[in-house]
Amino acid sequence: MAERVETGVIVVGTGFSGLGMAIQLRRDGREDFVVLEKADDVGGTWRDNTYPGCACDIQSHLYSFSFEQNPDWTRSFSSQQEIWDYLRRVTDRYGLRRNIHFGVEVAGARWDADELRWHVATATGAEYVARFLVAGIGALHIPNIPALPGLDGFPGPAFHSALWNHDVDLRGKRVAVIGTGASAIQFVPRIAPLAGRLDLYQRTPPWILPKPDHPIPDWAKALFHRVPGAQRAYRNLLYWLLEARALGFNGHPRMLKFAEKFARWNLERSISDPSLRAQLTPDYAMGCKRVLVANDFYPALNRDNVHLVTGGVAEVRSASVVDTAGVERDADVIIFGTGFQVTDGYDYLNITGRDGRDLAKEWRTAGIQTHLGMSVAGFPNLFFLLGPNTGLGHNSVVFMIESQIRYVSGAIKLTERNRSGAIEVRQGVQDRFQADIQHRLANGIWTTGGCTSWYLDAKGVNRTIWPGFTWRYWLRTHRIDPADYELIPAA
Repeated sequence: MAERVETGVIVVGTGFSGLGMAIQLRRDGREDFVVLEKADDVGGTWRDNTYPGCACDIQSHLYSFSFEQNPDWTRSFSSQQEIWDYLRRVTDRYGLRRNIHFGVEVAGARWDADELRWHVATATGAEYVARFLVAGIGALHIPNIPALPGLDGFPGPAFHSALWNHDVDLRGKRVAVIGTGASAIQFVPRIAPLAGRLDLYQRTPPWILPKPDHPIPDWAKALFHRVPGAQRAYRNLLYWLLEARALGFNGHPRMLKFAEKFARWNLERSISDPSLRAQLTPDYAMGCKRVLVANDFYPALNRDNVHLVTGGVAEVRSASVVDTAGVERDADVIIFGTGFQVTDGYDYLNITGRDGRDLAKEWRTAGIQTHLGMSVAGFPNLFFLLGPNTGLGHNSVVFMIESQIRYVSGAIKLTERNRSGAIEVRQGVQDRFQADIQHRLANGIWTTGGCTSWYLDAKGVNRTIWPGFTWRYWLRTHRIDPADYELIPAA
């Protein structure tokens, strides 16, 4: 007989979102919760992405929990290993491991209107039942591997950056790297000195700014340890410096012109070959795609064994890659730096709500619809963390996560305080939120910047980014408005 576990709250995932939610539940005095994690350790993105050079592009003193600051960050922009270590320390500090069920992959979830409970099915056949379901799965967890003709017949190693194969020795190999996004600009400089030849296939060049990274001096660490409030003051300074960038992204693109000039200067000083420099110059407005930061990517392209190929890949053959111009280049290894399935990642959801409503089917048909990126009409007691339209292009998503875990905690307390069985956002409230957010996104750089990015769904609608200042999101989520929700009586 399959195992059945009953609890009060089910949290899915142990990245920043899932761990943050678990900590909030513990601070609320709850023990009736479980966290389901498909892997054998916590960490989410920062556990899974182990490619060479993996690091954060937001300063670590801000890309961390405000209630659990770390005075010992070694660099301004920390590496994957250091962030993963931080998340594991936080997990242990709050005693979360006793609530985490490792090796449990969620296969689907079904709302039972009679029981007013979520039934969560797992890949192992076990069932978890709870009043509340909180999905902290994030957007960057399903690797996007393009369906290239001939790829299945390629005999050599072929892997995505998020599934890095550390058993593959790249020394002297002919390596084809497909993609020039946020991951590729980090690992290409690390593997270029090893490869015999590296062909970098680029469809669209990114805007790249210098990365203001530096070791954190010992005196600063000592200050953060010994002077109350010093680290919080530094964190606040970082927050407001980054927050100012929202103006350029949201209806004031002229403010990005200075940054564009700075990025062009960075390119010109790094790449002396005029032809190569032209290939690396974007033809769209900065901010339309994710703005990247790096100091070593451009210098890596100056190496004699590195060759930039524009136009993308047409097919893969038994020992080569063919570009869209028909040129064939030998390859021993293929590495994909092609990002993740973001908006279409929700197609994999197997969530059935009230009256048998299929969430993935509804979102495919009508577009992704939520209230504040967290709750969905027709799906009582279900909450998303870092869900649709709460991603950022200018500041730390951990700030958004903290706003959301506080809000979800408030929703659970509101339900229980009123002795209700469930809470569900009103359809009209959700509709107004969607109309407002899409109206504001219409003037954003992601819509007007002249590019196609992973921020947009298949219909060209931005379902990813929060348009505007994060402090406005904080204000909107600081307290839950009972009028926005219907409280369903207990059974």
